[in-house]
Amino acid sequence: MHEVLQSMFSFLTSLGYVGIALALMVEVIPSEIVLAYAGYLVARGDVSFAGAVAAGTVGGAVAQLFLYWMGYYGGRPFLDQYGKYILIQKKHLDVAERWFAKFGPGVIFSARFIPVVRHAISIPAGIARMKWLPFTIYTVLAIIPWSILFIWLGEQLGHRWRQIDEMATPYVRPAIAAAVAVAAIYIIWQRRRRAADENERMK
Repeated sequence: MHEVLQSMFSFLTSLGYVGIALALMVEVIPSEIVLAYAGYLVARGDVSFAGAVAAGTVGGAVAQLFLYWMGYYGGRPFLDQYGKYILIQKKHLDVAERWFAKFGPGVIFSARFIPVVRHAISIPAGIARMKWLPFTIYTVLAIIPWSILFIWLGEQLGHRWRQIDEMATPYVRPAIAAAVAVAAIYIIWQRRRRAADENERMK
């Protein structure tokens, strides 16, 4: 299985920008690996940094829209049965659903930086019939800095791009902390807005 994935990865990334986007759309290989390799291609001069970021953003967004539509049209029973084929585990989906139910649509942005719920959060958004335009905007706004970070790290690593996990740790942890802080601010703002709306209705 590993050899099949490696062959597929090598083929896709050999296609340049299109391959980077397709590799992210497939969602079989972790996005961090794909983006780090894209950074390696930047270091080699095969693609430009801006082009790699654009391809990473498009590929990542399409992949998340696919999961969104699966949730929208298939619902939770469909994902419980077939989610394993797209590497979405039931426990990850449970966590994502709790987050979405508790924090609302704004969590789509901050959850993109947090392991476990990062990919699965698109599914409850679809199940809840969140409007696709704000979903896409939140998703793209999160994918852009994520793509920039890992492509830049891959470029710095060069031929050592496979060491991305070790290299990324000092950067990802602050990103997670910042995402949690943004989520907390959003929750406080939402609660205050609801309270203000309730006070207006009671007048």
